Amino acid sequence: MTTPDQLAGVRYLVDDVRASIDFYTTHLGFTLRLDAAPAFADVVRGPLRLLLSGPTSSGARATPSDTPAGRNRIHLIVEDLDTTIDRLRKAELPFRSDVVAGPGGRQILLTDPAGNLVELFEPGPTPTNRLPA
Repeated sequence: MTTPDQLAGVRYLVDDVRASIDFYTTHLGFTLRLDAAPAFADVVRGPLRLLLSGPTSSGARATPSDTPAGRNRIHLIVEDLDTTIDRLRKAELPFRSDVVAGPGGRQILLTDPAGNLVELFEPGPTPTNRLPA
């Protein structure tokens, strides 16, 4: 069982581990923890441990081939969404949505080299929960 002091892990199945390492470390601020390319890599950002499993990794082989991809995504908080979008567009990275705004903030979806979704999220102002005097 994962203890509270351990990193939270998410596994993404990827076609090209090396391209995925470059994508996450160059563009999204992850740090390389383990490089076992072409089979596997482990990158970290804050408390998120992202396991990048290539086609020959045990993680990828354990997944039934008829399992459809979900609409799950990792959620990365950014300080300035517009500046982040501009930087990533200049790097010619593929976005899957326009900016969407809601009561909690603004977000946009980006895809990694294998097509996995990454949500970039800028929180909105923190509401004050004060009762009228």
